[in-house]
Amino acid sequence: MARYLLRRLNLFLATSFVLFIVLFIVTSHFPVEKSFALTGLHSPNAQQIEQIEKNYSLNDGQFSQFFSYLQQRLSGDLGISATSQRPVIEELASVLPASFELAAVSAMLALTLGIPLGVLASLSRHKITQHTIMAITLTGYSIPVFWLGLTLSLWFGVQLGWLPISGQLNLLYEIEPVTGFVLIDTLLSDSPYSTSAFIDALLHIILPAITLAVLPFTVVVRITRAAIITIMDQTYIKAAEARGLHTSRVVLRHALPNALIPVLKNLGLMLGPFASYAMVVEVIFAWPGVGAWLVSGIYQRDYTVIQGGVLAVALIIIFISIMIEVLYTAINPLSRKELYASN
Repeated sequence: MARYLLRRLNLFLATSFVLFIVLFIVTSHFPVEKSFALTGLHSPNAQQIEQIEKNYSLNDGQFSQFFSYLQQRLSGDLGISATSQRPVIEELASVLPASFELAAVSAMLALTLGIPLGVLASLSRHKITQHTIMAITLTGYSIPVFWLGLTLSLWFGVQLGWLPISGQLNLLYEIEPVTGFVLIDTLLSDSPYSTSAFIDALLHIILPAITLAVLPFTVVVRITRAAIITIMDQTYIKAAEARGLHTSRVVLRHALPNALIPVLKNLGLMLGPFASYAMVVEVIFAWPGVGAWLVSGIYQRDYTVIQGGVLAVALIIIFISIMIEVLYTAINPLSRKELYASN
């Protein structure tokens, strides 16, 4: 297992290295001065220009420039935002928690609703129930996320007025940030209106979380259904049923744990589309996350923000994908068998 973990670590490092190469090449093709694209400084003085040339080796060859660029980025120097003149790393740290919070709530919704429906679709003997569930998942998978977000905002936010359609929390509530996750910070707050603030934050996250959860929900339902159908035909399941165990007990204790393994694997493959969908959702609902921040940087031609946002999103996707693969290998007996055989 140690050799496998070492290989995954090498994969993470190699993929990250390629990512830095791509960002360096793209940065050199931005339609601005290279010093401005790297640092975000509008009109640097002579001393600053000299320091930039020294830090990024602008007077040397491409290889020296790349390794200097790599050194600066790995040290946490992502430049300064050309719009706000704040360090990009600070802005990134301020918007990451909102994106993580939205993604976590959406993933919980997708798994909490998708797994039971997938089991129901696989075990139900009523064709109407099966076809209805599969029709819902197919429809949800086919609906464009921007159309769904705008439609939910129009129905539940504008016409009915049930839910807020923008922001993370009402500006009337002054909650001191502790963790960066508003739902948690409102509960930790000693403010007399912390309960009202928590309810308000919960109402704000409902529409964007539902919109973002539709895609993984449909995939979870279909993968769970297919896995349960396959597993219920296995010999050990038939043996358990022959011993007189109730179907619900067989499913919960034997079939469902094994069915979650392919679900986990497919969740890792969905991280890229999930991240792109999250950016669209954040823009639609004015959610103060990385996606909205990155899109705003693109509109304003804030090149350091673009680099920082792309770098952060890509590294997070690479890291979580590899962690899911490691977890999948750890809990899947067949993968462990192949792993030990290869060693």
